[in-house]
Amino acid sequence: MGKFSGSAVIDRPIADVFAFLVEGTNDPKFSPRVLEIRKEPAGRSAVGTVFVSRTKDAGVSADRRFELTAVEAPTKIRWTERSKNLITVPDGGYDLEAVGDSQTKVTIFNTLVGHGFGKVIVGFATTAAGKDADAFAQRIKAAVEAS
Repeated sequence: MGKFSGSAVIDRPIADVFAFLVEGTNDPKFSPRVLEIRKEPAGRSAVGTVFVSRTKDAGVSADRRFELTAVEAPTKIRWTERSKNLITVPDGGYDLEAVGDSQTKVTIFNTLVGHGFGKVIVGFATTAAGKDADAFAQRIKAAVEAS
């Protein structure tokens, strides 16, 4: 098991950043590993909403299901992975903090757990994700500011 996090300050008000992030179908705009994503059920994202995606990590494609477990506008979004893969995310989320009226600090974090052979490689995956965490947060910043 491992955990990583990254942060960035986005030049948008907290409500705008929250609205962008809670709409999980925006993930491909900042995460190149997400090839496609859809929301179940359609409509407003809330606790229980599931995002079904196809991802590609280190050349390996996987189908993933993430369920929102906490949605507290405008500061907190949490999820858990419901799919079965070599490495899963039992706990992840965004924390948002207003920085003045027009900026928002966003912190993303994920806990990674290995299953089967994933137990052998989870340390490598956590290290790689940790090295990219702040750059990932910067990609979120760029996507939100471009929206």
